[in-house]
Amino acid sequence: MPNEKGIPMANTPTFLPVSFIRNLSLDPAQHPHGQAHLSAASGLVRVRQRLYVVADDELHLGVFEEHAAPGEAGTDPAPGTLVRLLDGDLPRDKGKRKKAKPDLETLAQLPPLPGCPAGALLALGSGSKPQRETGVLIGLDVHGVPNGRMASVNLEPLYAPLRKRFDDLNIEGAFMLSGDLLLLHRGNKGDARSACIRYDWNLIAPWMAGLQPKPPNAKSVQLMQLGDVCGVPLSLTDGTALQGGAWAFSAVAECTENSYQDGACVGSAIGIVAPDGQLRHLHPLAGAPKIEGLVAQGLGSEWVFTLVTDPDDPKTPSQMLQARMPLNLG
Repeated sequence: MPNEKGIPMANTPTFLPVSFIRNLSLDPAQHPHGQAHLSAASGLVRVRQRLYVVADDELHLGVFEEHAAPGEAGTDPAPGTLVRLLDGDLPRDKGKRKKAKPDLETLAQLPPLPGCPAGALLALGSGSKPQRETGVLIGLDVHGVPNGRMASVNLEPLYAPLRKRFDDLNIEGAFMLSGDLLLLHRGNKGDARSACIRYDWNLIAPWMAGLQPKPPNAKSVQLMQLGDVCGVPLSLTDGTALQGGAWAFSAVAECTENSYQDGACVGSAIGIVAPDGQLRHLHPLAGAPKIEGLVAQGLGSEWVFTLVTDPDDPKTPSQMLQARMPLNLG
């Protein structure tokens, strides 16, 4: 069995400023219900000049040009486009939609694997309910654009061993780091344990491609203690690789007892984990936006984080935000 290792909370009280980039607007003619925006952004990946977003209440992938031409004065840049991931449609009613949705909470960029010589994107259901155990593998061409090849992945055999550790499993982040695929489990008030779960990429890639009947066991499971805000635990919502084996994560303090019900967001943060697995920095975000996706770029002397939000309201567009911190964090 993998070792479990707790990570203590870092003591960094300085609030990190957050700036607004854009709303995640769409052409309503592309959306099955005529909606003019994504409203529940849950995972974010940058491939070259494109930003790919999954939303937990959609069956599509959102595609946004990073440097899209601005619209008229006071409006968002050119709207994003949609790529269908799963067949069917979801109910308009929020309650019925919540019960039926595949809950795509996670998006990761994968290196080349069988059937995807230029790599792929991987969207994962959260696993918080039986209908949320579907993944979608999206093949990319050499330019980082979806090439039309998609495959559904049954996540039940991957998630079943994790449920023995976490009764209320909720996978909310995934990314590649140093030859491993990392999954991030998000805790809540009912069980505050968040965790980073590692899989050897060379062992899990054949299963992901459908060439092996069973996924490998996790290489390690690392529990993460991130502290709380007003008695509400900070819990992982996404992660991204940095340099030299370090990685960054987003976390929110959402006042809910389980992985199913929404609650008020009373705090959010970006954290940095060193290559040795120790939490080195934890910066609360000004304004406590409910961040559920992030990517990082090293520009000059800074890390520039691009973030997306989930406002938990279908009528409210998700936002793309930006935060910065020194590249050399010590």
